[in-house]
Amino acid sequence: MRTVIALMTALALAGTAGLASAADDSKVKAATGQVESGGKKIGAGQVGEGVEETAKGVGKTVEEGAKYTGEKFKESGKAAEPPARQAGRNLRDGAVDFGHSVKNFFTKLFQ
Repeated sequence: MRTVIALMTALALAGTAGLASAADDSKVKAATGQVESGGKKIGAGQVGEGVEETAKGVGKTVEEGAKYTGEKFKESGKAAEPPARQAGRNLRDGAVDFGHSVKNFFTKLFQ
């Protein structure tokens, strides 16, 4: 039983280790703390209470971790937006310039 709880705790901690960044990760850390607290209760002989707290903590860790990851994706998408817009404008401008060059070539050719 202790091995299972230790494994769940380790997985929850490992899953959130890569999430620490600029976005607010306090809820993820709080949920991870709940997993740790539950594991300590199990180690102290309060198995029923510890298992319940650990299970709730794992669920909250997954939930808050997913929310946090979604926020990070939104932030990275917004950061990439201006360069993508500029690239689209450059492509459009290049196509317009090419069209003018072709038009000028044929205009001069038939004059």
